[in-house]
Amino acid sequence: MTRCSNFLIMISCAALMTSTVWAIDAEPELENPTLQARYRLLINEIRCLVCQNQSIADSNAPLAADLRREVREMITEGSTDKEITTFLVARYGDFVLYRPPFNARTWVLWGTPLFFLGIGFLVFTRILRVRGNQPIDEGEGM
Repeated sequence: MTRCSNFLIMISCAALMTSTVWAIDAEPELENPTLQARYRLLINEIRCLVCQNQSIADSNAPLAADLRREVREMITEGSTDKEITTFLVARYGDFVLYRPPFNARTWVLWGTPLFFLGIGFLVFTRILRVRGNQPIDEGEGM
């Protein structure tokens, strides 16, 4: 490779690594450090409904920016964390929370990992039983 192509590759890598820095719109911090801490905690606990794999703190989707703005406004207006999460759940459903409550609508969400863990345990014990009943051939490996 030539020096020029190496330089272009390095510039491209640098641009890709710094792209996440510019992804989130810069919002001014709240004047009260306690409110800022509450804000940070809340936006890290609320799921982005567009990305579904990120919190609204990490997402650069327009909906995430709107939700961050909404949470900021509600905090400055004096809403409690419970009021904010209740508002968001009423508007978007339990899926908006990273830790949804256990209730009749979310039992499948909480029970599915346990179900698959049980299936894995049953498969594991079945394999152990089948292999335990097979004779060991000592002379084949030599």
